Formats: sequence, structure tokens, C-alpha cells
Amino acid sequence: MITPDHRDPLPFFVYGTLRPGEANHDQFLRGRTHTEEPARLPDAVLYDGPGYPYAVEAPGEAVSGDLITALPQAYGRLLAELDRLEEYTPGDPRNLYERVARDVVRADGTAVRAWVYVAAPRIAARLRAGGRLIAGGDWLARR
Repeated sequence: MITPDHRDPLPFFVYGTLRPGEANHDQFLRGRTHTEEPARLPDAVLYDGPGYPYAVEAPGEAVSGDLITALPQAYGRLLAELDRLEEYTPGDPRNLYERVARDVVRADGTAVRAWVYVAAPRIAARLRAGGRLIAGGDWLARR
């Protein structure tokens, strides 16, 4: 399997405040997407954070979210803005999230490679030790 470059134009899998109807969707994604469709991230769980969730890799579980394909002309700027929002800089040990390429599964069962912001290793370790899981892995259903 080829590992994508951190700038490759993959779609995004979003599972928290960037989902349609959530606070950051309008600010960052409205008018900049080609498609938005339900999807699931296999082998991950969702932890509640301070106003936003963290996906943490965990075999056998899944996180609900949306697969977002950006408009080609918006992609580069959107990628940079999402990296800033998620406090991600390639190789920075202070990251809150890491942007990783993972297979996500569409509603029809097909898999597609997408960028996913998962909890950085130090955050993931803290969450596994004492974080609050979001039952069923769906940020929107937590209410």
C-alpha cells in the first residue's frame, strides 16, 4: 500500500464539529465541497473532548461521520485551514490531532481512502486511561 503525501488531495472524513449542522461546518466547509455523504471509520472509537470529540484507533469498533470531498479549487486552502483548526503540523509532538490516511466505508459498503484527524499519541494515551467514550461512536447522537 502506498502512503500518501501529507498534501495529497484525499477526501476528508469528519466526525465532530465539521459535520453538517455542526458549528464548524458552516465556517469551514459551506460552499467548498463537491459531495458530503455518510460514512464510517472502522477500527476506531470516539471520546468526548472539551467541546469536540477525538477519534482513537481501536480494533472492532467504528465511528460515524461524513465523507467530505472538497471542490478542487478550494482544496489547498481548505487543507491548510483544517490543519490549523485541528492544531496539526506534520511532525510536531505538540499536536492535538494527527492527520492520517485511513479507509472509511460509505453507506453502500465501498471503502475510500480519506484524511482523518485522530487523537495524537499523547492525547490518545490520556483518553484511553480515563476519557469518556461516546457510546456508539456517533458525535451527533451524544445529546
